[in-house]
Amino acid sequence: MPSTSVTALRTHLLAARLAGSVRTLREESLRSYQLFAARDPRVTLGLGPERDWTERDVIALMAAKCGVSPDPAHISGPDVIDPDRTLSALDAFADRLGEVAAARGAVLLGTGHPRRLLGFYGGLADALSAAGCLLLTPAQGRCVDITTRFGVRTYAIDYVRGVALVRESGVRATRGESGAHTHSPLPVRAALESLAEAGGPLPDLVVGDHGWVCGAGQLGFEAMGPADVDDPALFVGEAEGRVAVVVPLDDSVRSPCYRPLTRYVLNRACLSQ
Repeated sequence: MPSTSVTALRTHLLAARLAGSVRTLREESLRSYQLFAARDPRVTLGLGPERDWTERDVIALMAAKCGVSPDPAHISGPDVIDPDRTLSALDAFADRLGEVAAARGAVLLGTGHPRRLLGFYGGLADALSAAGCLLLTPAQGRCVDITTRFGVRTYAIDYVRGVALVRESGVRATRGESGAHTHSPLPVRAALESLAEAGGPLPDLVVGDHGWVCGAGQLGFEAMGPADVDDPALFVGEAEGRVAVVVPLDDSVRSPCYRPLTRYVLNRACLSQ
């Protein structure tokens, strides 16, 4: 697997719409900012903000972190992510991953976007394992009740390639099926609770998205991962010091589009590819 240069990755980010003009609409982002300001749990993702964030505060933060328009009057059209901000955050992400790998630390990886991001995390997990890190897989099979737009549903925690995800309870995994989409912090809380109950090693680092990052950060664990422009909770967590690194990018493009990011991160982190 060849490495990916900064120039090539920047070109790829724009071509795949991982950055630049992204598929997330400004209307969706603003709605999330409004809900976050109201502390709606659907968008706080397990994070308890330390300060009162108004919608204007969130817009200003997202402009600084992602490069979205700082103008509250800009209310429609595709949203934007500055690719240079993505690259800078990706460097910080890779550097921290490399430090944990060099120390052969314990890592918990989890995703609420398995259909899109499982391959990205799986590549990291393979390299971390090869470097001698301990990949934690707690609470396998444990059930969590998650509120969805269809009501409360029960999901079971599972692991694929060392990466945690959830599947609807009672539904057998089929070939090519990678798990359910969720923003809930409940799976990571269950996983961390299971580790504490067992008295085993706790993670030196949690890598993931959505509730996996915010839920872990809220509990005092170092956590980092990617986030889209309509997921302000992770960026607020970073601004308040409870999330280590957030990489701004569109988190809903096709899974193969994230492969160059995996190559870039592993190359910078000096991990086996």
